[in-house]
Amino acid sequence: MDLLPFEQYAASLNRKRTSAGVLFRDGVGRVLLVETTYKRAWEIPGGSVDADEAPWRTAVREVAEEIHLDRPLGRLLLIDYVPTDGPMPEGLAFIFDGGLITEEEVAGIEPTDPEIRSVGLYTPGAARDLVKPILARRIEAALDAVTTGGLVLCESGHRVTVQGRR
Repeated sequence: MDLLPFEQYAASLNRKRTSAGVLFRDGVGRVLLVETTYKRAWEIPGGSVDADEAPWRTAVREVAEEIHLDRPLGRLLLIDYVPTDGPMPEGLAFIFDGGLITEEEVAGIEPTDPEIRSVGLYTPGAARDLVKPILARRIEAALDAVTTGGLVLCESGHRVTVQGRR
């Protein structure tokens, strides 16, 4: 077997899209969602990772752009592998802990980003009706990670357990 020159090998490597979001929640278990202007489904604050940008930097940047909060980013709660879906290539989604947020803080958010129409706090059940099913599963898994202190791995929002090869 002939090996490719390193530059050709590097150019042939798979490229994945990546996103990073932040899970904010209040003291009674509601989560912060943003209503976008460019699609029907609501989201958590976050977005696509830019070229040469780390997911944690994306999370901080998107929160500042979308809802004007400047807070330290909490720990990584979840990584989700997302398979190819139509024109969208496979990817990875990261969710970080944004910590607790109050109703007063949410009421004070005035979206100026043209992508954001409104923000609100929703129970996980109500969120399920507003977000895509894959994000609903991620939110539930991320909330569990907050409680357990662990990191959740998912595929299409479904939790997975990774075991060694046998």
